[in-house]
Amino acid sequence: MAQKRVALACSVCGSRNYTIAANPQRVERLEVKKFCRYCGKHTLHRETK
Repeated sequence: MAQKRVALACSVCGSRNYTIAANPQRVERLEVKKFCRYCGKHTLHRETK
C-alpha cells in the first residue's frame, strides 16, 4: 500500500517546496526549518494537506 504524502509549505512565501510521508500517529502539524529556494534562506516550513 502506498504511503500518504503531505507537502511542507514555506511560512514566508507560501510555496510548497518539500513532500514527506505522513505519520498516522502524529496529531499536530509538523514544523521544520528548511531552505526555501524562492526566499533564498532558511525559513519555517509547516505541514499542509
